[in-house]
Amino acid sequence: MNILLIGAGGREHALAWKMAKSHQCDQLYIAPGNPGTAMFGTNLQIAITDFEALKQAAIEHVIDMIVVGPEDPLVKGIYDFFSMDPLTAHINVIGPSTQAAQLEGSKAFSKHFMQRHQIPTASYAEFTLENYEQGKQYIAQHPLPIVLKADGLAAGKGVIIALTHSEALDSFAEMILNKQFGEASTKVVIEAFLTGIEVSVFALTDGKHYQIIGHAKDYKRIGEGDTGLNTGGMGCVSPVPFMDEVFMKKVEDRIIKPTINGIHKEGMEYKGFVFFGLMNQGGEPFVIEYNCRLGDPETEVILPRLQTDLVSLLAAADNGTLEDVNIEYHTAHFATVMAVSGGYPGSYKNNFVISGIDQAQALPDIDVFQAGTRFQDNEIVTNGGRVLAVTAQGSHLQEAVLKAKNGLSLIHFNGMYFRNDIGFEFS
Repeated sequence: MNILLIGAGGREHALAWKMAKSHQCDQLYIAPGNPGTAMFGTNLQIAITDFEALKQAAIEHVIDMIVVGPEDPLVKGIYDFFSMDPLTAHINVIGPSTQAAQLEGSKAFSKHFMQRHQIPTASYAEFTLENYEQGKQYIAQHPLPIVLKADGLAAGKGVIIALTHSEALDSFAEMILNKQFGEASTKVVIEAFLTGIEVSVFALTDGKHYQIIGHAKDYKRIGEGDTGLNTGGMGCVSPVPFMDEVFMKKVEDRIIKPTINGIHKEGMEYKGFVFFGLMNQGGEPFVIEYNCRLGDPETEVILPRLQTDLVSLLAAADNGTLEDVNIEYHTAHFATVMAVSGGYPGSYKNNFVISGIDQAQALPDIDVFQAGTRFQDNEIVTNGGRVLAVTAQGSHLQEAVLKAKNGLSLIHFNGMYFRNDIGFEFS
């Protein structure tokens, strides 16, 4: 079949790499893609939310399946756009409807959903300009720390963990009164702070059935020892040592099954990935957030571990055979380490030439996934904060991390930085 993949990051490079391995993938197109995805298909210079241009490309290239990488097109209704147009309604779009995508697009929507289906999550309240004064009183009486979340999409920056009531009140004012995150913060969700270890579980659903396709632990902080500012992710490991059968049974019984059953009972159209952002609090899982797509850089570590043909899985989500698929995992351990631009997650410069990708890729058990890169004068240059990820496999986690760092030692660009301690708590 002919497949159109939407997105331009490391997640999409990993998806292109995985789908190109499938005997069911005839032609692969990526919009807009990056130099990494170009190794596995044809990049199309189309913006991810230019639905009309994507439609024309789908018709021109006789596309059978569309796989949506990032959240913006999902929340803005790409599934509905294609499914409601007679010219494209036959295309298998991997992604939820606009309504179902609110599980990621609105923190309040997802909290109400969890409440309706008794899914464990932190206690919360929501406020807008209309009940702003009540929100201030709620904060003043709330135990510390306090978590404030912009209701809508804020490019991963809409979450504040306030350590004092004064900080929380200032952040609340910035969000509501000064529209710190634009429309995303016209409503603010205030949550109790959960302590524990944050992990991610990924499932594929057809809206009624599901298959778990992987789990990972992501490292968000820029500094070693989990210090410094939050980023989009500095690395991942999978499988996670403490996510054993006992813990995963709790996740499945208390969170995944009620979520998929809730989606089905409420009549939501949902054919795609579900990302469960969880907190392991003393061995008990709680939902921090839902995402309606795969994570980044988690994709770069779960897809190499997944042995089942991904395109076959996606086809099964469309043809009613998903519950019959056997999921197989590689027996090795996997680690992904992300190389970022100097200054990230603050200000940084682009257009530095990257060397050594081919040499790193030539090492055994190594894959290099490009994220913030582009072509310039026949060279690959930096084009973002998170530039590339090196994923390695090993017989144990420490070996996988060491191999990934050895791969990164061959790659260079001006200002390049990566964390040396991914997986540190498991060493």
